[in-house]
Amino acid sequence: MSTHLKIDFVSDVACPWCAVGLGALEQALEEVQIDITADVHFQPFELNPDMPPGGEDLVEHLGKKYGSTAEQQSQMYQNIKARGAEVGFAFHPTGRGRIFNTFDAHRLLHWAEVTGGADTQRRLKKALLNAYQGRGEVIDSHEVLLNIVQAEHMDVAAARAVLESDAYADDVRAKENFYTSAGIHSVPAVIINDRHLISGGQPAHVFAQALRDIAAQA
Repeated sequence: MSTHLKIDFVSDVACPWCAVGLGALEQALEEVQIDITADVHFQPFELNPDMPPGGEDLVEHLGKKYGSTAEQQSQMYQNIKARGAEVGFAFHPTGRGRIFNTFDAHRLLHWAEVTGGADTQRRLKKALLNAYQGRGEVIDSHEVLLNIVQAEHMDVAAARAVLESDAYADDVRAKENFYTSAGIHSVPAVIINDRHLISGGQPAHVFAQALRDIAAQA
């Protein structure tokens, strides 16, 4: 008899390590699937909630935020690309170019779960990560977001209605506030059964062992 776990994956589309972490978590879940099943819910976190429309140049932004040079950022990106390849995620060959506000993407992810369930939300999450982290698309553009929705065979008219209104804005902000108030200040943050926290884009074997340990306790 398998153990069932609840997993909240707190993350941002703008976070490359979130793509790595999700790929590793999915590999881990596949590895333990005989003994452990899980519901994965994607929870919102904004790395740059005050980012204006059109975003900022990524090199300049990271330089201001972390004091890193273009050379240091390039080396880090090579490391991230290598980690992505290990979990089957293909990052953009030369980087994303700009960093964008992701609040509308989070509203669509909330809409996807409310109207279509966890599997629909998961498909949209992966499509958004591929669009921004993989192809460098302008992820704060409504046109880009709607094209992603259409490619995933979801309801474009309903998604447009969400984007053209304030739908789910309060829900997303409430969730963001909940997790930051709980001490989540970096992502990905993987919370299992509302109790156990795994921080960062860990390798698959680390996730798998944590899942086994938590399932044994449950």
